[in-house]
Amino acid sequence: MSETSGATDLRVVSTPDAPAPAGHYSQAIVHGGTVYVSGQLPIDPKTGQKRLGSIEEQTRQTLENVAAILRAAGSGPDRVLKVTVYISDITLWARVNAVYAEFFGDHRPARAVVPTRELHHGFGVEIEAVAACDPAK
Repeated sequence: MSETSGATDLRVVSTPDAPAPAGHYSQAIVHGGTVYVSGQLPIDPKTGQKRLGSIEEQTRQTLENVAAILRAAGSGPDRVLKVTVYISDITLWARVNAVYAEFFGDHRPARAVVPTRELHHGFGVEIEAVAACDPAK
């Protein structure tokens, strides 16, 4: 689902297949041929439940949420240009990276990893992405 904002060249992306925003932001914004996906957390969009399982489970759910938003924007994981991964414990990085590599396969977007002391609700990972997309979708 998309709607045009007050600026005619911006499109707000919203999908029930990813968690609803919990604050004053959109799941994603499309401008031209680029989609900017807000930081996603490991929340099950169907139940609204926080996924506080293993770091692998948290990473997988977070990436599934990013993928759902990308699809709603007319894009997909194979069109991701840049990813920022926020991680609450850098010692878990190898485990996060293993799930990340499985998710993206041969595609290797540019990436930054930002260790942070804590994330919302005690989560271990948050991921945002920028991707190419169909601006008219």
